[in-house]
Amino acid sequence: MPIKTLAPRLRAADLRTAKPPAYTWATRKATEANQEFYQTPEWKALRTRLTRERGKRCEDCGRTGTRIYCDHVVELRDGGAGLDPSNIHLRCGSCHVKKTADARARRLGLR
Repeated sequence: MPIKTLAPRLRAADLRTAKPPAYTWATRKATEANQEFYQTPEWKALRTRLTRERGKRCEDCGRTGTRIYCDHVVELRDGGAGLDPSNIHLRCGSCHVKKTADARARRLGLR
């Protein structure tokens, strides 16, 4: 005589009921300092010029074929010059995240 299986009586719990609000440009502008700077024509022109001159290659690890960020060596909130090409490095996403996390840790006194 075969064993019968019982149908599940409980559904899997949906643990995603408390979803965070959508992260929009308006909320980012309101919560992060200097975000409007990155929408100015001067920044966009400098970003385009530096990418064309230096190529789409990470200046830290040499990675190509991925999104490249124009990253301030000394961040704006730390007093860095916004439109000075010598204060900008082209970085891949991985290098950009590492550098930004390190800068935030130093700013908070964790390093």
